[in-house]
Formats: sequence, structure tokens, C-alpha cells
Amino acid sequence: MTPPRREFLKAGAAAAAALALGGLAGCAATPASRVSARPKVVVVGAGFGGATFARYLKLWSPETEITVIEPLLRFVSCPLSNTVLAGGNRLEDITLPYDFVMKIVDNWVPDSVTGIDTGKRRVTTAGGKTFAYDRLVLAGGVELLFDMVPGYDGVAQKTIKHAWKASDDQTGVLRRQLEAMPDGGTFVMTVPLAPYRCEPAPYERASLVAGYFSSAKPRAKIIVLDSNPDIVALKPLFLAAWRKNYGYGTQDSLIDYRPNNLPRAVDAGKMVVSTEFDDVRGDVINLVPPMRAATICDLAEVRHGNWCAIEYPAFESKVVPYVHILGDSALTNFPKSGSVANNTGKLCAYALAELFAGRQPDPLPAVTNTCYAAASDSEAFHQASVFRWDPARKAMLPPREASGISGEASEPEMAYMDSWARNIWADTLGLPGDYNFTTRG
Repeated sequence: MTPPRREFLKAGAAAAAALALGGLAGCAATPASRVSARPKVVVVGAGFGGATFARYLKLWSPETEITVIEPLLRFVSCPLSNTVLAGGNRLEDITLPYDFVMKIVDNWVPDSVTGIDTGKRRVTTAGGKTFAYDRLVLAGGVELLFDMVPGYDGVAQKTIKHAWKASDDQTGVLRRQLEAMPDGGTFVMTVPLAPYRCEPAPYERASLVAGYFSSAKPRAKIIVLDSNPDIVALKPLFLAAWRKNYGYGTQDSLIDYRPNNLPRAVDAGKMVVSTEFDDVRGDVINLVPPMRAATICDLAEVRHGNWCAIEYPAFESKVVPYVHILGDSALTNFPKSGSVANNTGKLCAYALAELFAGRQPDPLPAVTNTCYAAASDSEAFHQASVFRWDPARKAMLPPREASGISGEASEPEMAYMDSWARNIWADTLGLPGDYNFTTRG
């Protein structure tokens, strides 16, 4: 079997090469053929990408019949979920209703998709329902590859949580495990090989849990096993925060950061994570496995390798026409973030609204991203960037220099982070202006 690191590095190198050559984007969209006076669009997944897309397409193309298929009854936000682990928020503070977006679309189906026929353009659900489409939008996020970590089987998953998809079974259980951990115990957490969903999040998790430990369990320690050769995102800011708050770089450091430590195996009985260097025991283990495009993408045969290649400006699959991929599943050079999913949901909605109206979308799209990360229970920082289409290179280009990046963590930025979260939740889900948010930052 090919070692996980080699397999994922090869896949990442191939993706990077394709992106460098501009081979993943031709800035074209399949003409709107076979579309009736009332186009049918089926959206699979109602996260930041899918729900935003459905809302804005209905706004800009009211005659379009929109069906959303989503198995979850309520929206649970991954952004701010690390604050739940640290005790700053409760899970219910980041759990929001689908009620308002449900009222906007034509059909809301609380079910899972079990089959996609891209030839006949039909989607089948576990409940036996079938929906025809003119355009299919896949916004399923990521699939976690547990089998790439030997020992991380169904039994181990009952004890060792990833908490990378926020829920009571994941985020809630891990929070309770941290609360029950003895003072002087060890929390072992892992960082998967990039690319993965929300690159700053593992380091934010270490920061926030360290903040919780410093007040509640001052003799505890965090060991961060990073599969990557270095901190993937916002390194100077995280290191500065760790030095300031947690003694990083000294013998008394609360955080023990270890790069190039890809998990080779896990033993849930012994509570041990094995790397090529050591067997690391923890009282609590948070193991985040490698990721790839959501399983639903495989049903549509748009996932080749780990991710789905797309065309701009409509985010249409390069291999299957009339199928569009939003958010984390897409092969792009954007961060896999809620901000990007929300932004690309709008761009795809705009592109399809234009196509349905017999017009061509703007051939020069731009994608924005804003990522906030908490450095402690009271301070945060952010980075913002804009990716623009370059017609000469036929590729989306990031800014040449870091843009919109904080100089340091600060208390005002923690308040901005909370406001950013509330705004993106409201925009994604159509929440009214008087919605009663309960987050505390």
C-alpha cells in the first residue's frame, strides 16, 4: 500500500502543477441547452456554499425551480466550533435554523442522496424520491479518510473524535473529554496533510484549548502532531500568540508542536498515536484524518483523484457537464473555508442566473476570502485576500503579497470575529435582522 504521506503529496503536487499551468480553468460555461421556461436546479448540501447558492439564485432568477437536499435538520457552524471546545460558546450557540432559507426555495428535502444519473440528469434519495435537474450543484464539503490511519476504525471513532464536522457527537464529546481530563494530563491532537478544510483551524484549536488549560488545568500539556513540515497558515501570528500566552519556546511551554509527524496508526485501547518517530500517548486524543472531496462527488463521477476540477466562472465540472461544485470539494488555489464557500455560492448563482436569461456571465470573476482565528479566549487575528481571473494565464491568481493580514492578535479582532460569524450565518441562511444570536465570541 502506498504510504499516506507519499500518496497525498503526489496528489497535491499534481494539483499544483495543473493550477500553475492554468489547466483547471477555461473560463467557460456549458450553454443552457435542454432548459425549460422554468429551469430545475437541484442542490445537494446546505452548508455555506449550498445554502448561499440556493438563496441567491432564487433572488436573481425567481422563475428557477430550486430543490435542496440536506440530511441535517439544523445548520451547525464549523467556524467558531473551536470556541465550544474551549468553553467560550456552547454548541447551541453555533447551531442555527434552516427555516428561513427553506421558505425561499421551492422544495426542501430532508434526506440523503444515494444515486446520481448525470446522463438522464436525475438524483435519487435514500427515501426513494427522484428529482430531475437542468443543473446540479454539489456542495457536500469533504469526506474524512479514516482508513488512511490504521486503527482508526468504527470502534476507535467512538472514543477518538475528529471534531472537524461540528456536532454534539464530535465537538460536544471532545469538549466533555477535555473537561474530564485530569490536571497534568496530555491532549494529543493531529493536523492532516494539506489541503484540508480550514487551514488555520488546527492551530486555533491548540491556542484555544491551551487557554482553557491555563486556567482550568494549569499542569496539562498539548502535543500537536503536524503531518506537514511546518505550520500551514498564519505561522508568525500563531507563534507570537503561543509565545505571549503559553510560554512557547521555553521548557514550560504548554504547547509541544512537532512538525513532520504524520500519524501512522492509532490504538484507541492504549490511547496511543504512532508516528514514524514515536508512540505518543494521550489522555485525550483528537485525530483529524486526511480529506478529499465529498462522497457525493463520486456518485456524480466528478471526483478524479482527491478533488473536483472546475471551470470558471460557473464552477462547472470539467469532466461532467451541467454539474457544478462549490466549496471544499473543488480543486482550486483558494483556502477551503466557509468564507470561500459563501462567496463562490453567490458567484455560481450569478453565473447560472445569467445563463438562464440567455446571457454570458462576467468573464473576469473574483473570489474573496476572509479567515479569522482566535489566538486565546480574548484575542483574535485575520487574513483577507482576493483571487482574480487572469485571462492571459487562464487561471485564478492570488494577490502577489499578503493582503488584509493582522499585525498581531487583539481584543477588538475577537469582537470582529464574532460579528463576521454572525454576518456570514445570516447571509448564508437568510436570517432576519432581529435574529437572536447568543455567541460570546
